[in-house]
Amino acid sequence: MTSLALSRVNFNLLSRKSFQNALKTSSRGLNLLEYQSKKLLEESGVAIQAFRVLEGRKDEDILKDFNVREYVVKAQILAGGRGKGHFDNGFKGGVHITKQRGDVIPLVEKMVGAKLITKQTPKDGILVKKVMVADSINIVRETYLSIVMDREHNGPVLIASPAGGMDIEAVAEETPEKIKTMPIPVIEGITRVQALDVARFLEFEGALAEKAAGEIEKLYKLFLKVDATQIEINPLAETDDGRVISVDAKLNFDDNAEFRQKDIFAMDVHEDADPKEVEASKYNLNYIAMEGNIGCLVNGAGLAMATMDIIKLNGGSPANFLDVGGNVKEEQVLKAFQILTSDQNVKVILVNVFGGIVNCATIANGIVNASKTIGLKVPLVVRLEGTNVDAAKKLLKESGLKIDSAQDLDEAAKKAVKALC
Repeated sequence: MTSLALSRVNFNLLSRKSFQNALKTSSRGLNLLEYQSKKLLEESGVAIQAFRVLEGRKDEDILKDFNVREYVVKAQILAGGRGKGHFDNGFKGGVHITKQRGDVIPLVEKMVGAKLITKQTPKDGILVKKVMVADSINIVRETYLSIVMDREHNGPVLIASPAGGMDIEAVAEETPEKIKTMPIPVIEGITRVQALDVARFLEFEGALAEKAAGEIEKLYKLFLKVDATQIEINPLAETDDGRVISVDAKLNFDDNAEFRQKDIFAMDVHEDADPKEVEASKYNLNYIAMEGNIGCLVNGAGLAMATMDIIKLNGGSPANFLDVGGNVKEEQVLKAFQILTSDQNVKVILVNVFGGIVNCATIANGIVNASKTIGLKVPLVVRLEGTNVDAAKKLLKESGLKIDSAQDLDEAAKKAVKALC
């Protein structure tokens, strides 16, 4: 999935376009399909297109009371470029428009159960399980609106542009005067006066400005309600019948708020994710696959970057980074080893833990138990430092396992690379 990035405004990059960005965010990235995002907007009173969700002919009755001028039939997968995509069954296009309700079910049946292939999907495509059927609206003008949690401002920031329906990063680069950024005080929130100011900047006039301001206020309330880190509306559109509609929405959520947002996190879609990453997230582990053959178990994103840099400097190549975090338990260490060894490319495991919050003895016990439980077959290099490290080293030494200990990270990396030979 693609996310917003603005180079000339203070704005967090909430995507994983590169490994470095993934480490910075340390986010599992809750993924929602288009219809799921629209449902959240609708529940908060935000104006959207009317829509229905179908899985095939068995859902035909859902359309009985859905009478609109024109129907948009959209395959629901986590990828852009659906309209220009093609299915593995030969059907062309993941987005179709028809004026005849009778055409809808045949279109749905050609999509559901087939894999849609676009420029943003894996080579084999992504299986379509659901199709959204929406009211086609006539858009007169497109604008851009987003609310993001921004570190520079220590809180939410509203970003707006009258140049909607296009790459907002390009707008910021080429015509920065068309970008408005407005920090929102967390306690006070956004006022009607501020919302109207933004609406007029978006070039809504008269009654439409009042409507747009109301939509902006609703979107901010939704932002708070669902613990969002980003709500991006592109476009926020003016229609030919005088409405202001959120046509397309991307939402990101705070992983730390999962305990409050259980219903939303239960909707998480994993269709384009590495199964090992999905499994890791269930145990509060952060896993990102790479292309090498040295599996890395670390605690902390910064330490992960340093570990992989030193592996590369010593002629090796990391297969992944797996961050167990600061409150790791023994059972999580076991799961981490199971995930690492499930990758057939992993020929050596390097454990590099600096115990500040983490108790090294906990890690050591976890390593010993995991190695015995799974019958570890690949070489294991361990570097531990910090809290209770002496007890940890004693546990490793007395375990009877073939564990190659290292005094520092450089030595650990050299031993891991040598073990490949």
